[in-house]
Amino acid sequence: MEKKLLRREILDKRGKLSKNEHYINSKKIIEKIFNSSFYKSADTIMCFISFGDEVNTHEFIKKSIDESKKILVPITIPETRELKLSHLKDFNELEIGHYNILTPKKEFTRYTSPEEIDLIIVPGVVFDTEGYRIGYGGGYYDRFLSDLMDKPKISIAFDLQIVERVPREDFDIPVDYIYTEKEIINCK
Repeated sequence: MEKKLLRREILDKRGKLSKNEHYINSKKIIEKIFNSSFYKSADTIMCFISFGDEVNTHEFIKKSIDESKKILVPITIPETRELKLSHLKDFNELEIGHYNILTPKKEFTRYTSPEEIDLIIVPGVVFDTEGYRIGYGGGYYDRFLSDLMDKPKISIAFDLQIVERVPREDFDIPVDYIYTEKEIINCK
């Protein structure tokens, strides 16, 4: 199936989760991350800020900051189609930015090198068990991740977002693990 159709189909399914299912399943997924050796050993974590009906990362980010983890959040630069990272010290430093995604306010933007990352939490819409993903179509993450092949990459998704196989391009970068409410998929 073509990427656009698959993306639309899964977004539609994800959008039909009840608020309660979304809350409970997000909580289960995030707990798995907190209990992982990746999280426990990481000092610096890159995590996307969820929006809409994505697995909710807001509490994960807040708790991680409380636990003295250095949290880096992505800032999208549409003109160059690149991702930059900003060190987030408090969830209140965010405002609505490009694509209606929370992003650091100008005065709280603290650009940080990707080299510091110990763990990357990668968003997406559709995933297969080999770690390939379909995002929202901007290609931001594939370009960004191509320089960070040695860093552990975990995607978080609801079980309904896993399919047998996603269409692939040469530049697609797979993640290492996918955490769902039902299982942890080792994609290696």
